[in-house]
Amino acid sequence: MESPTPLRLKEARKAAGYTQQQLGIALGMEPNTASARMNQYEKGKHAPDFTTMKRIADELGVPVAYFYCEEDELAELIIKFSQLEKRDRGAIIEHLEKIRSTA
Repeated sequence: MESPTPLRLKEARKAAGYTQQQLGIALGMEPNTASARMNQYEKGKHAPDFTTMKRIADELGVPVAYFYCEEDELAELIIKFSQLEKRDRGAIIEHLEKIRSTA
């Protein structure tokens, strides 16, 4: 099974309005290698370690879990959940618990 990380990285980068070079530079990479390095991550030739992935996630404004999630629906849920206020997150969790207990 292929890692979902490369595709999710590309999607999140584009959604945030970064080019590969801009993102790499924002992460502190050398300007002349930033684009190539990000391209290798997006092509799946190299995988960033967790610390680097966390820095990427923070720069793009998405939870790091988004990059590792296999299912598209769960990845979408992770993004939407992260955008909620804390009180609303609690309400969602309560609602899910109710649904699960009646299933």
